[in-house]
Amino acid sequence: MDVGSPSTLPGKPQANASLAGRVYVVDDDKGFLRSMDRLLRTAGYSVGTFTSAQEFLAADRNEGPACLLLDLRMPVVSGIDLQERLAASGEDIPIVFLSGHAEFQSGVRAMKAGAVDFLAKPFTEAELLAAVAKALEKDRGARAARVLKQDALERLARLTPRERQVCDLVATGLLNKQIAAELGAAEKTISATEAA
Repeated sequence: MDVGSPSTLPGKPQANASLAGRVYVVDDDKGFLRSMDRLLRTAGYSVGTFTSAQEFLAADRNEGPACLLLDLRMPVVSGIDLQERLAASGEDIPIVFLSGHAEFQSGVRAMKAGAVDFLAKPFTEAELLAAVAKALEKDRGARAARVLKQDALERLARLTPRERQVCDLVATGLLNKQIAAELGAAEKTISATEAA
């Protein structure tokens, strides 16, 4: 990695790192973890470092926007194996793979499985920080979509059975007149139900 001084980093460090997002780094190279910790903290992120996939899986993780920088090659549980375990458990954390080896097949496999990016070591600070920003933005978008979906489900749950019937028919694209005919109701009743 091309390590520059903190003043060369794009953007300004943020006062509250938890607002910027949390970056988890899993790599079996402790020296690399230390340099990633310094770089990411200087860039304003909250950081968690782990020397193995098992250590990462056993740790408590926060609920805010987060991403995972993941070494492809690690002993016992590889980066690809960890990606598969997280997907199987339903944990949808955006992953940026890091590798010191030119592993085209593994990179393609990781990207097909949903990785946000794949960086070959050595990479520049700018490349890494751009990948982190992209991954965190993806996580923020996914979290916002989950909130909207949950809100919509809660609203649907509060509908009366008749309102739900009207809602389902509106969703199919029927006009009020058609819905009224389908349900044997007056068109005014359907309009009032939609407004409720």
